Amino acid sequence: MTHRGASPAFRTLALLGLLACWPISSRAQQATDPTQLALDAVTLPNGAPRHEYQYLFKAHGGIPPYKYSISEGSLPVGMKLSNDGLLSGVPPATGQFRFTVAVTDSSNPPQKTARSFLLKVVQPLLMQWKRYAHVTGNRIDGSVIVSNSTGDEFDLTFVVLAVDENGRATAIGYQRFPLKGGVDSFEIPFGETLARGSYEVHVDAVAEVPEKDQIYRVRLQTKDRLAVVTGP
Repeated sequence: MTHRGASPAFRTLALLGLLACWPISSRAQQATDPTQLALDAVTLPNGAPRHEYQYLFKAHGGIPPYKYSISEGSLPVGMKLSNDGLLSGVPPATGQFRFTVAVTDSSNPPQKTARSFLLKVVQPLLMQWKRYAHVTGNRIDGSVIVSNSTGDEFDLTFVVLAVDENGRATAIGYQRFPLKGGVDSFEIPFGETLARGSYEVHVDAVAEVPEKDQIYRVRLQTKDRLAVVTGP
């Protein structure tokens, strides 16, 4: 208890002392024990069929070295998890594979923990709408996102055509650039002013890996025709 005549400085120090005791004790009880073995929670990079895949799981806490294994679920055919946590191999086809990785440390007795992961094996070149093609005045605009799920760099060619009711095609987008391996959701915009008419939009992407003589193609197309009603 403080006295009525206590100085402001004394009262401040006493209050700080009372406040400090309780929160520190509470925080100490809630803090994570740094010696506790844990496996990092991550979203695994996508894999691609017939392409080499590698990912190194990481644990912390406990006493190294660690030993990793698959305790539940299964990996794609052609892939394995080594004792040191390296997930590697060449998946043969697309699919989603859920599995549990268990890790054991070198304590005596050993600590053990586990975590579930999802590996997606997708097509090497993916493309989807970001902003669906639409009419604004006398323009058609939109954008797509492309992904390279391989470890190779793509020489990517991107072409967008607006095809009118008579079959006449007008280019409303074109780019050619290198798309690095492992790039996910790279946005490519397109758009152009057009004459009045009804248009179907075709979006094509071609990815080449010259040193491996590999080519990948994808296409998007509008479901309905887009009417440009202003302009000449």
